[in-house]
Amino acid sequence: MTADYVQLGPDVFVHPDYAEALKQMHLDTLGAIFAFEGGTALVKKELTHWRSRTEFVVGNPLQRCFLKRYVGPPLMTQLRNWLAHGRKALTAMYDYLPCRPLKQAGVGTYQTIAYGGRWRGLFEEKSFVILLEIPKAQSLEKRLPDCLTGPPDQSSRTERVAFIHSLADFVRRFHQSGYCHRDLYLCHIFYSADHSFSLIDLQRAFQPRLFRRRWILKDLTQLYYSSPGDIISRSDRLRFYLHYCQKERLTASDRRFIRQLKRKAWWMADREIRRGKEVPFAK
Repeated sequence: MTADYVQLGPDVFVHPDYAEALKQMHLDTLGAIFAFEGGTALVKKELTHWRSRTEFVVGNPLQRCFLKRYVGPPLMTQLRNWLAHGRKALTAMYDYLPCRPLKQAGVGTYQTIAYGGRWRGLFEEKSFVILLEIPKAQSLEKRLPDCLTGPPDQSSRTERVAFIHSLADFVRRFHQSGYCHRDLYLCHIFYSADHSFSLIDLQRAFQPRLFRRRWILKDLTQLYYSSPGDIISRSDRLRFYLHYCQKERLTASDRRFIRQLKRKAWWMADREIRRGKEVPFAK
């Protein structure tokens, strides 16, 4: 990926289209990027102390982007990442390394406009990545298309089936690329005005060498879990699965797989219910 980027310093690589804009914002050195306090900090309970996310705008016309910074990730976290991904890399690299092979496989994702970092001996000192917002798109968690949420009629039913099939095609292409996401909730699938899908939050995405079926089960369970039960019917879910598998009817193996998926979803649900949280698929 480095060949497509210009090097602004020993530790910073930038897409040529954004090099001048980042220079004008003085975001052209590793020190400046980690000292940057502009934009809006995006705070989540799940973020540990060594990770941060900031939203800001760049370029002319202005475009929204996201700066993800990692400072001194724990050694065990780094080792687990290297083992899972099959290579030693800076933590921020895992956010953008899957982008090219996924795009080649016909799976839309975000544009990386800058990345970099620094090692301290054998382990990482810090790393960052700046990701461009997917234009004219929203996550399926925030907004499902009108064909699913609007009043039922024959035209919306046809559009509903087409949407379910296109989503199944998208997820199948993703898995056929060799990748599994490990966080395949609706909040990470974006749907654009042109009816195309894109996948975000690729930090944990990897190509499993062992137990691949287990990781596909995990992905499909997360998708099932996050699909609201008061909107996505059992027929929709079955239609998705059959189209994903490119089958007309379920086999005994498919039924076993679906039972596993549902057991896993309810195991996840029990944990969230005990915490007083809402379970989307059980609405």
